Amino acid sequence: QVQLVESGGGLVQAGGSLRLSCAASGSIFTINAMGWYRQAPGKQRDLVATITSSGSTNYADSVKGRFTISRDNAKNTVYLQMNSLKPEDTADYYCNLNGYSILGVYLQVWGQGSQVTVSS
Repeated sequence: QVQLVESGGGLVQAGGSLRLSCAASGSIFTINAMGWYRQAPGKQRDLVATITSSGSTNYADSVKGRFTISRDNAKNTVYLQMNSLKPEDTADYYCNLNGYSILGVYLQVWGQGSQVTVSS
């Protein structure tokens, strides 16, 4: 059983900052990539940022230059530093992991979601 536990969401004014954390635990053999996705009410879940085990990153155009994804491989934890937040960043943010378990089973795991609300 692999579990992702998120923390760090909340309410912030436009222009402010928040930091999300996501810690993975369980029978993980290897992690290919971890990332963050977000889903606003009535909309589909979209990619925000991903980071591979080697540190390669990918960002949605809408967050480039404002958000930074980072990872602590020793702790199986991924972070999302969100600066210059805008009201349109308001959404539920979901952590994602893909990799393999110690039994060789492919893993695609989601966190429970963290609500981020940016007031204007």
